[in-house]
Amino acid sequence: AGSLPGPLLLAAESQTAGRGRAGRSWLAEPGDSLCFSLAWRFAGPLHRLSGLSLAVGVALAECLRAPRSDGQPGTPAMLKWPNDLLVDGAKLAGILIETAGAAADDSVWVVIGVGLNVRANAARDAAIDQPVATLSTGRSHPAIDRNALLAQLAASLARALVCFDRDGLAPFVSRWDALHAHAGQPVSIVEQGRTLHQGVALGIDASGCLQLDTGAGIVKIAAGDVSLRAAQASPAATRVPNVSEGPHALH
Repeated sequence: AGSLPGPLLLAAESQTAGRGRAGRSWLAEPGDSLCFSLAWRFAGPLHRLSGLSLAVGVALAECLRAPRSDGQPGTPAMLKWPNDLLVDGAKLAGILIETAGAAADDSVWVVIGVGLNVRANAARDAAIDQPVATLSTGRSHPAIDRNALLAQLAASLARALVCFDRDGLAPFVSRWDALHAHAGQPVSIVEQGRTLHQGVALGIDASGCLQLDTGAGIVKIAAGDVSLRAAQASPAATRVPNVSEGPHALH
């Protein structure tokens, strides 16, 4: 990436070794998905990239929610902290961001990977341990033009990344909160199968941490996955020191 003259986007028709967050696999069959990676140079330094996956999620979700060029309504995508897009609680897309090295001038190249389910594939979906949504779920409209969709998503991302490089996460916080799939709902924070906290998911803070109301106070979560559990009248909390300082998975 460091040798590129400017941003570069690569799209894959299929993937045999696709990677998701935390080493998970990402499956894609020809025509069923839209998978692409975008290399982008940020002014840096590295710590200024905190919350980038949230800004990327906003850009993707807002683009998908907009009415389509063929007159069809948009997809009601919502955001699952920190890097998934959902439709009706099922996973529509995932985001994986990796840095590709810092330059002497503190600039940082980042590769933003996106996997988006376009249409159902029984074999693919059966291998995934959670409900799967697609852009064509419950619709009778003609096949989606993935080239046109890729162009729209790339344009939305480019605008968002220019904004993020200039202003950081601040312009995206309220927009992310408006698309928060689990706003006001109870979730559990899990690390390696162990529940650390339970509480009500609030919005994100200025640095992109998820704020969790445990009933005994607000806990800030720095990284992880969130999924919904049944509501409880009084969520129990297990205090863990310095929870905001390290990555934790939320389920």
